[in-house]
Amino acid sequence: MNSRFRDKIRWLDQFLQHTCSQEEKLNLLSLGWQREQTINWHHKLLKNLFPLLFLISLVTVLLTNSLTPVTAQMARQEIRGVWITNNDLNILKDRAKVQDAVTQLRKLNFNTIYPVVWNSGYVMYPSNVAKRLDIQPFVFRGSDGHDILADLINQAHHQNLLVVPWFEFGFMAPPTSELALNKPEWFTQKRNGTTTSISAAGEVSWLNPFHPQVQQFITDLLVELASNYDIDGIQFDDHTSLPHEFGYDKYTVTLYRQETKKNPPTDPKDPEWVSWRADRITDFMVRLNQRIKQIKPKGIFSVSPNYYDFAYKFQLQDWLQWVRANIVDELVVQVYRDNLESFTTKISRPEIQEVQEIIPTGVGIMAGLRTKPVPMQQIKSQVRAAQKRGLGVVFFYYESLWNKAPEPLAERFSGFQSLFPYPALRLAPD
Repeated sequence: MNSRFRDKIRWLDQFLQHTCSQEEKLNLLSLGWQREQTINWHHKLLKNLFPLLFLISLVTVLLTNSLTPVTAQMARQEIRGVWITNNDLNILKDRAKVQDAVTQLRKLNFNTIYPVVWNSGYVMYPSNVAKRLDIQPFVFRGSDGHDILADLINQAHHQNLLVVPWFEFGFMAPPTSELALNKPEWFTQKRNGTTTSISAAGEVSWLNPFHPQVQQFITDLLVELASNYDIDGIQFDDHTSLPHEFGYDKYTVTLYRQETKKNPPTDPKDPEWVSWRADRITDFMVRLNQRIKQIKPKGIFSVSPNYYDFAYKFQLQDWLQWVRANIVDELVVQVYRDNLESFTTKISRPEIQEVQEIIPTGVGIMAGLRTKPVPMQQIKSQVRAAQKRGLGVVFFYYESLWNKAPEPLAERFSGFQSLFPYPALRLAPD
């Protein structure tokens, strides 16, 4: 048996000790060992546990949420994740700190880690694709020279957490990055010729998502990632998009004229112009999904956008169409709100309800920023609101879970323990 297989057996044994009688445990493990030579035996074994898991999750959520009904999502593979960002590099670069972090997340019944691999125009791993463009990553090695992504994957898999690398910046890159300086023709612009916008990351430029060379570059990066690492999927967030003001570069204008026999509308919010650009991004995502699935047929193609109206109208990101086109395996909608009523309204939207009937669906919750810590009470209320609606959760970001928190560490840790009192299985892709 390989190491990941043995780890799964060890973790399953620990889980059964907490959830089954000794007789049930022996019967289930016996069933698994009898099927050891069958390639999918562990999937069948775990699926046998889903009725039990659903009962546990249902009872727990009902008891902790004043008998509020939950939807079918809890019977699926519930998402309990955390993003590991550039702010967490002091942890990612240290093997011992990574081990502590993974162990802590497992103890708190998390099941998925989303580490950043694309930020500020640089990849966070050794990349021949980037080197060919003279893009030298500012950091991709750990404190002892090791591959930080490979180390995280190895340690997470050892404790049965999934690792879904996060392609954070999407089509976005700082104007001072080597990518922007080396390939200015790859970037798009507004109608007035402006080439940058202001984002949460500061001033940024935008790669032209309609340009074939840009599409090939993004594809090559992700093919390299999927080919070289034992990842469980890839996640694209709200920056795999384009602000609606952009698309007035020479290449895109010429393409639009060729296809429509018209000039692009002067109003960037023109419905036809919005639809045309959004459809071209969708076409690229379909092809990208097909290419990645050739390498990782069961890898998770995850998307973490803003709520739909904003994503489509202002970012040209038609993620609902992506789901309907069957290219999305997991959805995590970012809903960063301090006000609980506003948060609840966003996670109750009909498109989220539609998607959660099809695939695992979760909500991105702000756990805190360096300059703006978030109290545990706010986190608890938002997690409970998501759980009542059968939604999983992913926290932004790792260190803000407890190291950048307003409460003492012990109190913070206890708060997260209360959120997930039972394990939630997620099956690793083959």
